[in-house]
This record gives sequence, structure tokens and C-alpha cells, in this order.
Amino acid sequence: MSTNTTAPITSTRRRSAASPAVVFSTIIGPTYSLAVVRLHLMIEGQEDVRWEDWVALALACEEYGVEALFRSDHYQSTFGHAGRGSLDAWATINALSAVTRTLRLGTLVSPATFRHPSELAKVVTTADHVSGGRVELGMGTGWLEAEHETYGFPFPPLSERMDRLEEQLQIVALQWGEERFSFGGRYYRIDDLDARPKPVQRPRPPLILGGRGGPRSVELGVRHADEYNTVNKTAAECAAIRADLDEACRQAGRDPMPLSLMTGWLVGEDRAELLDRAGRLADWRGHEGGAESFLAGLPGYFISGTLEAAAEKLAELAAVGVERVMLQHQLHRDLGAVEQLGRRLAPALRE
Repeated sequence: MSTNTTAPITSTRRRSAASPAVVFSTIIGPTYSLAVVRLHLMIEGQEDVRWEDWVALALACEEYGVEALFRSDHYQSTFGHAGRGSLDAWATINALSAVTRTLRLGTLVSPATFRHPSELAKVVTTADHVSGGRVELGMGTGWLEAEHETYGFPFPPLSERMDRLEEQLQIVALQWGEERFSFGGRYYRIDDLDARPKPVQRPRPPLILGGRGGPRSVELGVRHADEYNTVNKTAAECAAIRADLDEACRQAGRDPMPLSLMTGWLVGEDRAELLDRAGRLADWRGHEGGAESFLAGLPGYFISGTLEAAAEKLAELAAVGVERVMLQHQLHRDLGAVEQLGRRLAPALRE
């Protein structure tokens, strides 16, 4: 059967926002008990994360019980460090899929400017087969103009990038679907395609829309994605996005969709360990003021402080309806921090 369509893709696979969200942050022995929100590791792969680093991070996640490892999809440092390299995101995920057994893997987010949607859908499908059904695809418009100029990728205005993203979301979803389809859009045309094999995960791998909570972004998420992910937001800002998503879902006639957050993370067991990590991250970032100055200058959305302080901030996010937090670990060779995440905070997070 051939289907020529640009119809919106919707999902009703997720729980209703009316489900109770019980949140507490009492210290119980050596762990912090915190309900609802799930914690994952997020790595900025363009900041000189080498293959041996990726293997070490992935194996540490599995050893210490971290459920998922997400990575950025950039080809160039976002901090302006020209000497830092980046392995391709989906090539990395395919390779990691072969050396892990339980860890979920995904991007936050793959830009609409890097790949044709048919190729993107195919490479994600490949990773889903290599991993046995453990991958998630985050998609966004792309934003780092410098890497587009350097690598020769077109970087159209935001309005066009949003339009391209919408067509890509539809094509990826249709390519993963059961029916043969054709697609006639402004930017992409597909002719009578029945892409095989289909992904292992059915009806499809989780499709995440990355955005900052603007009206067009929320609309695209509600129409085409399974989850909405925002970046570097406070609990109050997440509450506003949660409300906008709920209203948009109500108008679209679908169940409320999950909201997740990708944000900075700098945590220590105690003040001494926190200052040690802050000093190392300050050096990595090129900050000249030292650990105390670096900590004082962190924005309010950062999950920073001792483990107890981090638990309190995560409780605030859970209370406003954030279901997953992807914690941006910029000291990517510090596997002790991964152990703290997996063994101290993550085990206590239960619905």
C-alpha cells in the first residue's frame, strides 16, 4: 500500500500528566531518596571525547547502573576550542551499541542541517539493530553556525530550519512505519519507499524533539514526537513549558507528552570534592578565577553543589513535571562522577 501524506504523527504511548508525582528528598543512609525523575548521563562529544573515552563512559554507565547515555551531535567545539575533536554521533552510537548490553543510547540532538532524513532514519535503524533495540533519536534545528560554515553545511534562517525539521520528523516516522509511502514536501521528496528492515523497537524508537519551549517548537513536538526535551532551564521555566505542552496536547487530542531536561551538572560528595571538580572544570573551560569563582558564576539552572543540594534541585524539577534529566558531564574522564550518579542518586528515583 502506498501512502502520499504529510499528516502529523502523534503518539499516545505515555502516561497522563494526571498521574501522581510524589517527590521527597530525605537522606536515607548513604543514598538520597527522590521519586519520579529519572537521571541519565549527557556527554558533549565535540569537546575532545575520544573513542577510548566513549568506551570507558559506556562501560562505567553499565557497571554503575546508569540507564542511558546521550551525546551531542556537533562536529566542532561549542566553547570555541579549535583544537578539540569530535567523532560523528551516530557512528559512535553504532559502535557503542556493539560493546554494550543494556545501556540505552541517543542524541540530544541531531540537527536537521547535517543529514538527509532518509539517511538519518536508516542510520538510527542500523543502531537499533546493532543494540537490540536500545536507541533514541533526538532531533532539532541545529544552531552552531560556525560549524556549518567550517564543514560546508548550509545554515538557512531559523524559520527555514524549523520547516525542514518538520518535514524530517514526518519522513523519519513514516520510514519507520509499516506502510510504503511517498512524501512531497517543500524540501524533501520520497517516492514509493518501503524501507527495510524496520527498527527493532516497535512502533518505533523514541523520537525526542529538542527545543527551548517556543510556540512553534512546542507545536512540532506535540504533533510529531514522543517526548519534548528542553535545555538549560530552571524549575520555574520548566513549569511554564509543561503547562504549554499540556495545553497543546489537549488541543491536539493526545495524552500529555513527557518533558525532559538537558542541563549542566557539577556535583561532589562534599564541599572539598565539589571544589576539586569545579577547579578542574574551570581549567577545562578556560576560566581563570579558580574553583570558588567558577562555582559562584554558574547559572541558576545548573545542577551543582553537594549530593544533597543536587537532590533538592532534582526534586524541584520533578515537582513541576520533568520526567527525565540528562545531566551534562563535562569532565568526561572523571568516572567517579558517573559512579556517584549511578549508585548514589539514580537508584532512589522511582515512580
